Amino acid sequence: MKTIQKEFIEAQEVLNTFIADENNFKLIANAGDLIIESFNNKGKLISCGNGGSMCDAMHFAEELSGRFRGDRPSLPAMSISDPSYMSCVINDYGADAVFSRYIQGMGFKGDVLIAISTSGNSANVINAAKVAKEQGLKVIALTGKTGGELAKIADVELRAPHSNFADRVQEIHIKVIHSLIHYIEQKLFTNP
Repeated sequence: MKTIQKEFIEAQEVLNTFIADENNFKLIANAGDLIIESFNNKGKLISCGNGGSMCDAMHFAEELSGRFRGDRPSLPAMSISDPSYMSCVINDYGADAVFSRYIQGMGFKGDVLIAISTSGNSANVINAAKVAKEQGLKVIALTGKTGGELAKIADVELRAPHSNFADRVQEIHIKVIHSLIHYIEQKLFTNP
């Protein structure tokens, strides 16, 4: 029981550290405003990440295009997660090109890329962010640790407080994702 309780206390400490920095809330609003601007101009959101971060990227896209808390129109969001596409690109070009190749074909000026990497140093996520910037997309990065190379490329970086484990970073990322979706819904569908 103590081990389980310790996990929750540790997660609470990381969340409290994130909450204590008021700038994090400004960054979430800035990221939300970039996405809203894109949607208002007929753009779309594309998200990517590896492993658990891919699951977060998928989660983000499905709650925007599907449903979050209430009924509203679908929003143009997709994650780079199709297994046949990914296996094709990995086979032909290597894993470092799996997200950037998609952005080359599907990303257009005015779109937004959500690039998720708990270390900020995932080569394929960094490559996607670089291509996105070249093509005129805005880049929002969800990172951890020092933010890595991804922090240097992003228009807005949302960094989880430093911790020794990726799961603590992912717990902050999912809260940020839900906060962004709620912010977007409130601005697009509730506020006059």
